[in-house]
Amino acid sequence: MKITRRDAVAMGIGATAMAVLPMRAMAAIDELVNDFTGGADIGTGDISLDAPEIAENGNTVPIGVSAPGAEEVILFAPGNPTPPVATFKFGPAAGEQAASTRIRLAKTQDVLAIARMADGSFIQTTATVKVTIGGCGG
Repeated sequence: MKITRRDAVAMGIGATAMAVLPMRAMAAIDELVNDFTGGADIGTGDISLDAPEIAENGNTVPIGVSAPGAEEVILFAPGNPTPPVATFKFGPAAGEQAASTRIRLAKTQDVLAIARMADGSFIQTTATVKVTIGGCGG
């Protein structure tokens, strides 16, 4: 197989694009997280994210989140075309600050949960979900 200069340039541009795309995706997630937190520091604390280790179908992945004392919890799936997948707001009459739903995952990825606590602080946790079939966006 003979590689021409044009082929080499095309491969170089493709490799550069593949290297830059994940950085842009992470920059987008950082921006979304910053919008939610207002730039505040995010710590760890009493927040749990229940997700399967392996999802046989990325179209319906069961997710549960619990954050005692939280006013709001947001879930991000950074590998999805639209990373914010769910937001839960808890009022003063909420019996507990927990919710569950089913989300769609495009591919194997870490799901991120960030909770805004009643005192204004933020805590986070992640769970890795391995998607074996389907999902949004292919």
